[in-house]
Amino acid sequence: MKAIMAMLIAGMALPAIPVAAQTSGDVTEMAQIFQDDQAVRENIKPEQFKDREFVTRMIAQDKARRARTAKLMEQGKLTTADDFYHAAFIFQHGSEPGDYLLAHSLAIAATALGRKDASWIAAATLDRYLQAIGQKQIYGTQYRNSPETGPTMEPYDHVLISDALRRTLGVPVQMEQQKRLDGMKAQLPAGK
Repeated sequence: MKAIMAMLIAGMALPAIPVAAQTSGDVTEMAQIFQDDQAVRENIKPEQFKDREFVTRMIAQDKARRARTAKLMEQGKLTTADDFYHAAFIFQHGSEPGDYLLAHSLAIAATALGRKDASWIAAATLDRYLQAIGQKQIYGTQYRNSPETGPTMEPYDHVLISDALRRTLGVPVQMEQQKRLDGMKAQLPAGK
């Protein structure tokens, strides 16, 4: 439960993503699943993660959204860049390394189909996957907050990816990442 809560908190450090217009003009089932996923994450407060009922409900809802998304994939109903982009977020909110790796593949599909802003979720899903398997993230998209460490981005390989590549992928550069981390630390009560 602690590991899941840490991953949920890490995901909460990121703002909810605004829903982009659908390429087909329709609100698809996948778009609705994505909207529901993001709605849970809007205006969430860190103290809500101390409420076991809230966390348990959120985990169950995330699992149900992943199951429905997997079914849509199995049925071949994900066809547009938007579908794959939305599905990537659903699996990014998973609980296992395989969820994050699938999310990464879905983000790559969205990018391949022309959704340029999917490059950020592709980077974030790879970072989350790497950390889930005990490796260092490489883009710097994942923030964690635990009683043992406080806010951190570690483990993080700060050298492998250049800031120029981060910019190309829509990922904040390291100086912006550090400012965000410093802001998170500044919000902690004195003495922590």
